[in-house]
Amino acid sequence: MSASTTSVRGRAGSEASAAEFRPGSKRQHEVTRLLPGPVLAIILTVLCAVVLIPIAYIFLASVNSDIGVARGEFWPSTFSMENYSKIWSSVGLAKGLTNSVLVAGATAIVSAAMSISIAYVLVRYQFLGRLTILRGLLALQSVPGTLMVLPVFVLFSSAASYLGIQVIGTQWGLFITYLTFAMPFSTWVMVTYLRGLPRELEEAARIDGASNLGVLTRIILPLSWPGIVVSGIFAFLLGWNDVLFASVMTRPDSQTAAVALQIFGASQEGGAIPMYGQMMAASLVCAAPVVILYLIFQRYLVGGLTAGGVK
Repeated sequence: MSASTTSVRGRAGSEASAAEFRPGSKRQHEVTRLLPGPVLAIILTVLCAVVLIPIAYIFLASVNSDIGVARGEFWPSTFSMENYSKIWSSVGLAKGLTNSVLVAGATAIVSAAMSISIAYVLVRYQFLGRLTILRGLLALQSVPGTLMVLPVFVLFSSAASYLGIQVIGTQWGLFITYLTFAMPFSTWVMVTYLRGLPRELEEAARIDGASNLGVLTRIILPLSWPGIVVSGIFAFLLGWNDVLFASVMTRPDSQTAAVALQIFGASQEGGAIPMYGQMMAASLVCAAPVVILYLIFQRYLVGGLTAGGVK
């Protein structure tokens, strides 16, 4: 066998070995997998069951009668969608959902828009107090919300007394409250994301004559959509799931869906048979917007949580 033939076969073997370990190949997947296939399948099955079985029970209870749920029936004897039509009058869910969408949606949009601007300044510019601000963002996230209820309530009450501005009981007052707590987290998410973006793109844009605002709007903003979506959705969830501040800062005409559910659940205590079906139906209706939002922005969420920038 000639030396050239041996060299060609060796090169072909090396290329075949390299192809087996390329990213995304089956061989590479087997090497990087931490658990054997059967064990991984069992774990995933158990996790899916833990998540899906309660959801299935809530749905089946929402189409069952209150007596059937009280008896402990998992599978309803008769299916009825009557509970979904009753919740709009008994729970007062329509007004609560409208207030939740307005307040949580405004919090998400404003928080995402402000956080990318603040994060861009903190990441790309050096100035006195920059590290103090970054550390302060982390410190603010460690403050429990329960400690801030009374100070925020007193502050807003003082605004009504001294400035003549009614804050408590209004939607925009609740919006300001949520924005205060959403901004530190959203800004830190964007700081982490912008650190992974290459500076060369900004330098090339500045060579072409782009201003700082042009770099932010034409370069940074299009590349940061995954991080913006992540920060916006987490801000939306903060306003959507909150009960503590919403129960203190709202009135019957401005209460959110979470408060409406809490009031409806508390009103069922001490009754002969609680309206289990309506409570379950109202819970599913309140959870539906969040699930839909996740399904729409799933691609951006995965990219924003796993990628630190552009490769």
